[in-house]
Amino acid sequence: MTRIALERHIQTLWYDGSRLYLLLLPLAWLYCALSLLRRTAYRIGLLPSAALACKVVVVGNLVAGGSGKTPLVIALARALQRRGLRVGIVCGGYRGRARQWPLSVTTDSDPDEAGDEAVLLAEKTGLPVVAGPRRVAAARALLRETPCDVLLCDDGLQHYALRRDIEIAVVDAERGYGNGACLPAGPLREPRRRLRRVDALVALGGAYPGATTVMQYAGADACKLLDPEQCYALDAFAGQSVHAVAGIGYPQRFFRQLLDAGIPVTAHAFDDHHRYTPADLAFADRRPVLMTEKDAVKCRSFSKPDWWVVPVEARLDPAFEDWFVRAVGPLEH
Repeated sequence: MTRIALERHIQTLWYDGSRLYLLLLPLAWLYCALSLLRRTAYRIGLLPSAALACKVVVVGNLVAGGSGKTPLVIALARALQRRGLRVGIVCGGYRGRARQWPLSVTTDSDPDEAGDEAVLLAEKTGLPVVAGPRRVAAARALLRETPCDVLLCDDGLQHYALRRDIEIAVVDAERGYGNGACLPAGPLREPRRRLRRVDALVALGGAYPGATTVMQYAGADACKLLDPEQCYALDAFAGQSVHAVAGIGYPQRFFRQLLDAGIPVTAHAFDDHHRYTPADLAFADRRPVLMTEKDAVKCRSFSKPDWWVVPVEARLDPAFEDWFVRAVGPLEH
């Protein structure tokens, strides 16, 4: 079974009402219990955690897979920058193949080494970004190079070795928490009661029970991979059949965005964080290829003239942005 096929089976098990997950509930209960013990060990000091000389904001979620964490980190970083604060970002560099971590990431970094999300964060924000599976080491490496008022940690909710001042969780309002079970029976990394401890819950795409605010994606353009300055409204592709490529946690969201713009698509869903090769996109016809930003950072090096990226921006309620900046609080220099 290929990785893509396995992911599809897992998604069906978690989100599509399959009762087969019941067979895995004993393992899920064990997973939940171990995650609770681990968190408790950090809270009472049995396991060490490190504080940094700046404010730390952690953005994460309870489910395995994508739910909008990285776009939210980008939006929060820009909100802080608009207030004149010095901001840095750390992330895990998931599926990156760097020989040595932590790794300082720039727009020129190889996503195969640093991870696609790390390169995307550097491209979209222009801020210092350091990737590494150990968040404390990544954060310290960044602060050694660049003084920061606030450090944003992308996907760090379960990384308790790094102390945090603010925790923000994200939930996909469309898919929620699936069957509500912990891994491997369901998508949860921790039991849902963990949300009682976060400072805010951001719902992607619409209202969700208990959410503090709603985050929407905005994006109606397509930009050429070979020339990012050359952009057209998605409407320019209306009625024109295209290949739609998405290697993200929930590819259907991207495909639906194109369909809603009146674009007939041949959908190509890859596994999340897929490492593309030219053969993956060697389609027999000459139809345009449209893809997400996370895919584009991995395909730009072998892009063809009619390949396009569809950028999106996370839009937040101004009241939530104001709350967030106030929650960061006064800074000491």
